[in-house]
Amino acid sequence: MSNGVSSADIIDTYKELGSIRATARQLRVSPKRIKKTLNSAIRNEVKPICGATLNHKFVPDGERSVNELLAAKKETFDRRKAMEEAAALFDVSVNIDGPIGIVHMGDPHIEDDSTDIALLESHLRLVRETEGMYGANVGDFKNNWIGRLSQLYAHNTVTAKEGWKLVEWMIGQCEGKWVYLVGGNHDFWSGDNDPLEWIAKQHNAPLRYHGQRINLKFPNGKSIRINTRHDFSGSSQWNNAHAPMKAASMGFKDHIYTCGHRHTTGYGIVASPILNEPLVSHCIRVAAYKVFDEYADQRGFVKTPTSPAAVTIIDPKETNPWRVVQVFWDVEHGTDYLNWLRKQK
Repeated sequence: MSNGVSSADIIDTYKELGSIRATARQLRVSPKRIKKTLNSAIRNEVKPICGATLNHKFVPDGERSVNELLAAKKETFDRRKAMEEAAALFDVSVNIDGPIGIVHMGDPHIEDDSTDIALLESHLRLVRETEGMYGANVGDFKNNWIGRLSQLYAHNTVTAKEGWKLVEWMIGQCEGKWVYLVGGNHDFWSGDNDPLEWIAKQHNAPLRYHGQRINLKFPNGKSIRINTRHDFSGSSQWNNAHAPMKAASMGFKDHIYTCGHRHTTGYGIVASPILNEPLVSHCIRVAAYKVFDEYADQRGFVKTPTSPAAVTIIDPKETNPWRVVQVFWDVEHGTDYLNWLRKQK
């Protein structure tokens, strides 16, 4: 403030007179100070254009408020938590007395020209027609080639669309008799547009990607746990069953471990002391129904005898932990043993 004249006096007088010189003369201050005061006022206040005043109506941004977001996030987390807790060990009631069998089938790659579809069909028939026999699959139901791999369909007699018909046929063959289905890495390539999940639901088949743990509960109170994944972590050039054996040694203590993915066959046993009674874990890697593999030929992999499926015979009344589960690498042989054992029991 100078000469008792405030900035507000300068602005008001300028608005009245409309001239810097006239304002300076009337207030007896220099024109320089008038300009400085007016410039400062312009910087700190938006001057209406032509004296007009605009009142804009508030337009919502279309997004949820913070409180709405927090409530939605909490609900989503609770829903996911409930799913994960339920899936951590999935109870399955076995409503049949006596021993049962499970055919653990390897990667079908069902639309591939190199897949032994006749063998797969015979295994599905044995599951469907044998009392006490159930089916399971460790994933990669079809090649499901995407991206640049899609060009491989040009060398296949079955199209990608026809492949889904075969997948639906396969799952429908054992409706109500699937213990588990695992989505493999090829299946996962479908992303959110996944027909496999829809097909599984239509045929009452329990599908879960990557893996799942199942707790088979028998009428006599016996429980047998199955831990299955498309593949377990770990590898060894000396032992094809290294990964599931590693899981049995370092993770959960379950009776049966199964996986596929690598198109090789492996089997090992891990015994764990639990409450002074050993729990015997049968660690199984099944191969694939895809018999011939150009990728294996390119890499020079040595061809060895493999089995695309293994049968586990479970006797819930057996007290000897080494005989509760028995493994057969020939599905027909395992079926014959199950029929004989059920008659004995």
